[in-house]
Amino acid sequence: MHKESDPIFHDHRGGKLSVQPVRPLTNRRDLSIAYTPGVAEVCQAIAEDPSLASKYTWTSNLVAVVTDGTAVLGLGDIGPRAAMPVMEGKAVLFKKFAGVDAVPLCLDTTDPDEVVETIIRLAPSFGGINLEDISAPRCFDIESRLDAALDIPVFHDDQHGTAVVVMAALRNATLLTGRKFADLKVVVVGAGAAGVAVTNMLNSAGIGDVVVCDSRGVIGLDRPDLHPVKRRLAETTNADGLSGGVADALRGADVLIGVSGAGLDAELLTTMADDAIVFALANPTPEVDPERARKSASIVATGRSDLPNQINNVLAFPGIFAGALAAEATSITPAMTLAASEAIAGLVTEELSPDYIVPSALDPRVAPAVSRAVSRAVEEQSAEEAKRSLSVRWD
Repeated sequence: MHKESDPIFHDHRGGKLSVQPVRPLTNRRDLSIAYTPGVAEVCQAIAEDPSLASKYTWTSNLVAVVTDGTAVLGLGDIGPRAAMPVMEGKAVLFKKFAGVDAVPLCLDTTDPDEVVETIIRLAPSFGGINLEDISAPRCFDIESRLDAALDIPVFHDDQHGTAVVVMAALRNATLLTGRKFADLKVVVVGAGAAGVAVTNMLNSAGIGDVVVCDSRGVIGLDRPDLHPVKRRLAETTNADGLSGGVADALRGADVLIGVSGAGLDAELLTTMADDAIVFALANPTPEVDPERARKSASIVATGRSDLPNQINNVLAFPGIFAGALAAEATSITPAMTLAASEAIAGLVTEELSPDYIVPSALDPRVAPAVSRAVSRAVEEQSAEEAKRSLSVRWD
């Protein structure tokens, strides 16, 4: 309920962002440079060579944080106006942690064609597009179409940001428990944006066996009427052909990754393998009570900042965009997200413990480390592409 006296509302009054000039504007000369007539020279130069826009405007360090308000936090479809506090917050995190400017945009449409068209028309004003809180399965199509249409990075954070941090946490959790990726049985509960991206990244990392569950139970090829996205999941997971519910999937599993918000009985964890790993990431209420989970699992992580092992996207997206923008990347590739994940994991290897498998969201080392790793990945990709191009010409 809205309470004027509540400090949360007090600190949101007037919003959380403002625009600040970075050049002086104290005399007539300053004015003539920042605006007319001086600005006309820059405009003419960009008109002749559009690539100069990244050098002489803020677009080279500017990201649009875009939502249609259909899947905001754990609140669901609350609309564009109610989504603005989250988008403002995202923009604040971009600036605070990575020095990247960001503008929140809440679109008053839920039609995928209109969302795509609107963002395409706005794209010349930005160096990157961060899609946020767009419901599945629409988000997959929207991101794919934008990535194909634009020559700037497009990143749906609810998908890939979550996957990057989950993978970083899982790397360190497997180190602590003496496991190898190839031997793991992982159960992902949730087949929305985060669940799909996490599963794809687990498969890419060579996880031995991944089983995905949605509200109807285990996703397998025997299920009729699967959406194309879930059909692809069924084709790349559940190698043993399991059926049934979450309880059936968890029996003997090494890892539970909850990204659904659905409550799970903590007793189910007693059927998992010894030294189980549990990531219960729903916010604000994890899928399994963390205290009860610790009675059965050796490592427990959540999405909450008041508990150990917070798996939070803020560890990923500021540095990913900072690195992509610095390297002038035209898209964000799996190699870049993998590099980001490895950078996050590497920051805690010397102090690794069951209650410290990922760095704090406030750790100032994170965004710079991720940015450097992503920039290197872009450079390596460019070098490899150039090598292939040269080889083709010689052939």
